[in-house]
Amino acid sequence: MARSLVDLLTVHASNHPERTAYRHLVTGDCDGDIQELTYDRLATRSRAVAAWLQERGLAGSRAMLLYPPGLEFICAYLGCLSAGVVAVPGVPPQGRAQNHRALSRMKRLLADADAKVVLGGRDVIAALDGTAGQLPELDVIARVATEDIPDDAAAAWREPELGPDTVAFLQYTSGSTSAPRGVAITHGNLLANERVITERMGHTPEAIAAHDNEMFVSWLPVYHDMGLIGPVLNTVYLGATATLFSPLHFLQQPARWLTAVSRYRPHTSGGPNFAYELCLKHAGPDLLDSLDLSAWKVAFNGAEPVRAATLRRFADTFGRAGFRREALYPCYGLAEATLMVTGGTPDTPPTLLAAADGAPNAGEADAAAVGCGRPGAGVSVAIVHPERLEELPEGEAGEIWVGGASVAKGYWRNTLATRQTFRGSRTGREGRFLRTGDLGFLRDGELFVTGRLKDLIVVDGRNHYPQDLELTAELTHPALRPGCTAAFPVDTGAEGEQPVLVAEITPDTAGESEKITDLIRSAVGDVHGLSVRDVVLVRPGSIPKTSSGKIQRRATRTAYLDGTLSLVTAAAAVG
Repeated sequence: MARSLVDLLTVHASNHPERTAYRHLVTGDCDGDIQELTYDRLATRSRAVAAWLQERGLAGSRAMLLYPPGLEFICAYLGCLSAGVVAVPGVPPQGRAQNHRALSRMKRLLADADAKVVLGGRDVIAALDGTAGQLPELDVIARVATEDIPDDAAAAWREPELGPDTVAFLQYTSGSTSAPRGVAITHGNLLANERVITERMGHTPEAIAAHDNEMFVSWLPVYHDMGLIGPVLNTVYLGATATLFSPLHFLQQPARWLTAVSRYRPHTSGGPNFAYELCLKHAGPDLLDSLDLSAWKVAFNGAEPVRAATLRRFADTFGRAGFRREALYPCYGLAEATLMVTGGTPDTPPTLLAAADGAPNAGEADAAAVGCGRPGAGVSVAIVHPERLEELPEGEAGEIWVGGASVAKGYWRNTLATRQTFRGSRTGREGRFLRTGDLGFLRDGELFVTGRLKDLIVVDGRNHYPQDLELTAELTHPALRPGCTAAFPVDTGAEGEQPVLVAEITPDTAGESEKITDLIRSAVGDVHGLSVRDVVLVRPGSIPKTSSGKIQRRATRTAYLDGTLSLVTAAAAVG
């Protein structure tokens, strides 16, 4: 029985060495430059990196990984695991606009992880050498461009002693409501969650054979849990093939994603809800006529609120290209549980639950609660009252608690946060539970996620989820960018808390700002019965987001109160 992904890589490299493990679309285009790694080559490169680390006595230490999109990251990541080194995926500096933010995050992660080495691509390492003055921490940390490690170094590789409790890597959380923390994921956690993904998504030997080993197409960032644990690591877990390309190339031309799905015909591909919205914006007749999406079995949708309206529109629009409604696959997970907690059933349409069906706090049809499936094998989900710490009956909304072998050991070197988050134990059930900080309810065993505990807007004793207000606002005018609206409360004194909405629009629609503002106020009033304190329209890219694209509502609120938002216009405050 495999003890780790390292064992599985060895098996696959022996059993089918010439099978393509990963292909990378260098330009994002199927007819552009393509790089491929066979399982034999992947094992060789991973072992070469591992031997380099072992020879320097780095086993047990942390290595920060800084790579542009491409296959070298995967070799380095698996090289760390093969050396018994704890991998720390990071975001390399990219251009002037992101350079300061990326350097600041890198500095914090280097210190928190106590990294002893930085692995990166040649350009990244060269750039770091030029920023040593801004990062004096780098003076005492070894750096290497792993492309420069020769293949013959692999001969010196020694198989490490890895147990289920050995830490494999630190997944730094995206920090949508708090500062990022390093989640310590063990080799046991990884294998457990790969089993969950495999079982829930129907990655059976029969499915793999039917798709000629083509299981994934992904543009998701590999330094984030959804892009790493899913498309990258489930591929090596299965011994299958994945097609990868850059998130930037997807954002530049969303049609590239669907074109790659049409070309390679994978079983599984997906992303956050905003990705489906972007595709809908570019769904012209020429694109639809060029696609064949009939082989797509699992179109997963997670990492941010799943919108019922998006699911309906995507199925209706791309049905013309062979897409099946049954392929829509809402799911739920988080880094603290390695990745996947719940998911749907392949070949079964998602569950959409309106207020009339008993969904707590569900509004109009477009805001129906979307079922995120059932727990994977060995995963337990409980809905718990966040103050009384009592498990709630089915149908009642509360905090989502998760138990099982996928739940991580805790936060790296943060005993207090680990105790608060990973030691939930008063649900009336045996074992240790992870307190997710997410809100939801169960119905017929299926999980419905309704929001974040800390993001609740409470007005006159009634709870309002910011996601609901954001969706209502975004549906009022086409100039409002999907997934680019933030709702949060502000204290108005005697009147208590009232909501503020900040929304991104393109500058060329600034002339309609007054109309857009009025539409938002009216819609939020009609649908939610709320008086909006302020509506602020800002330029694209102004709203802070995490590395996985989640809205950072607290950071947006801080920028609003500090007056530092990049305004297109601002509506006058009410009152």
